[in-house]
Amino acid sequence: MTGPLRIGNASGFYGDRFSALAEMIDGGELDVLTGDYLAELTMLILGRDRLKDPNLGYAKTFLRQLEEALGPALERGVRIVSNAGGLNPAGLAAAIGELAGRLGLQPRIGYVAGDDVRSLAAEHGLGEPLTANAYLGGWGIAECLAGGADIVVTGRVTDASLVVGPAAAHFGWTRQSYRELAGAVVAGHVIECGTQATGGNYSFFGELAELADLVHPGFPIAEVAADGSSVITKHPGTGGAVTVGTVTAQLLYEIAGPRYLGPDVTARFDTIQLRQAGPDRVAISGVIGEPPPPTVKVSLNSIGGFRNQVDFVLTGLDIEAKAALVRKQLAGVRADSVEWTLQRTDQPDPSSEAAASATLRCVVRDANPDVIGRRFSDAAVQLALASYPGFHLTAPPGAAQPYGVFEAGYLAASLVEQVAVLPDGTRVNVEPPAEFADPVDYPELPEPVLPGALPAGPTRRGPLGRLIGARSGDKGGSANLGVWVPDARLLPWLAATLTVDRLRGLLPELAELRIDRYVLPKLSAINFVIDGLLGRGVAYNARFDPQAKALGEWLRARYVELPEEFLR
Repeated sequence: MTGPLRIGNASGFYGDRFSALAEMIDGGELDVLTGDYLAELTMLILGRDRLKDPNLGYAKTFLRQLEEALGPALERGVRIVSNAGGLNPAGLAAAIGELAGRLGLQPRIGYVAGDDVRSLAAEHGLGEPLTANAYLGGWGIAECLAGGADIVVTGRVTDASLVVGPAAAHFGWTRQSYRELAGAVVAGHVIECGTQATGGNYSFFGELAELADLVHPGFPIAEVAADGSSVITKHPGTGGAVTVGTVTAQLLYEIAGPRYLGPDVTARFDTIQLRQAGPDRVAISGVIGEPPPPTVKVSLNSIGGFRNQVDFVLTGLDIEAKAALVRKQLAGVRADSVEWTLQRTDQPDPSSEAAASATLRCVVRDANPDVIGRRFSDAAVQLALASYPGFHLTAPPGAAQPYGVFEAGYLAASLVEQVAVLPDGTRVNVEPPAEFADPVDYPELPEPVLPGALPAGPTRRGPLGRLIGARSGDKGGSANLGVWVPDARLLPWLAATLTVDRLRGLLPELAELRIDRYVLPKLSAINFVIDGLLGRGVAYNARFDPQAKALGEWLRARYVELPEEFLR
């Protein structure tokens, strides 16, 4: 009970590497293997699956992965914990039982229920969504493991709860073990997105490639200690790398301010300390935990209406005039929403036709699919011989398709009835926390005063990415943009250079949006939260990059004055 608990991850999203579950079980020592399959868009997909068949609503891929991995996991004593239950954890648990029977295996299966709060939505001002799921914590998972489960499947728990639950059960933590719980949350946040912690989607991938094979990066492991500290690593001989940089990048992914709110604990991300503890080993320590908030977040997905799209390719000269002509010709299109976006990817004196071309996108949305279906498609196609020179489309327009919208709601934690169903069928009610701390009652954390001086030497104009890394992502209709400097001496320069106003100037698409900035000195990082950039969530498809995954790389490509002494 005193040694570290080795918790691996084999999935960062529904559609991740299929072979990862078997790779992780076969690749080295593990105590627990987790799999994260749920995202805001995934809940919408599963909701539509459930409309077609009430017996569905879970991640079917997980079942197919278990066909190969279940036997070896049981042989090696590796417990599996996954949120692949989606909207139907009981259904997935039953399906695993049927699969095990066909394979001649007898795993002990537990599941966690209670996250589905559709019955409470209307009464508490959350409307009548297609799906309404509260983000549960790790204590239901802990109950199932304490009850002897070899496999635990859940619905919508927080991603980090897949690590918190096993650690709490293994070490006997209490509900008030805030420091330990917060440390496990941080470890869980690092490994939840799989290979993003081992070099995937990493800004400095070119430098990393000199040290490691990035073709097939291994999935991460968190060695969690009894005090909540951890070491992030991976199986020996696997691709990728675990460095302070790769861990920092993942820590900045999809966060907001220094207080990272969760259903079991509030983790203070401004207290995280990282240290390279050896090759492919990064130690995490010092994380402070505070009581959780009195409310839990609820993921609300609804069908927002219908959507159609057509992309016109504009080539050569007079791009703006060609775009204006198309817009005039389709001015008669009537829909609840008509959005035009001109993507200027064309270059002067182009050496290829692709380099000479830009794209004009028209997106229409309406409650009536007939309005934006064949009628809209026909209007676009009929311009083929009557519009700008070189007219063509990227693909023929199709029928209108339903689109989803995401909203975050909140419920009092006391209203959510979390239940752990043990392998023997016993149902254990998981009580809400006995102690809360409302974030509005916390004193506001002032922006820290940074030690050190600004570089005083000469500067050279160049891309920000020469000196900073970035990681960005989506949270509903908002986006986060985390940036860090590998050299801590550059943090005062970064903080002085990248103000909110400067960020708006560098990324004009953000100019009219609310932006909050948070400085995290111990990570040599700054996090920006951009409210409203993504409209009504990823399925709404509000912009060219609907999940803001490349927002950070856009920023790194912008030119500013860089201190020469730090240029490599």
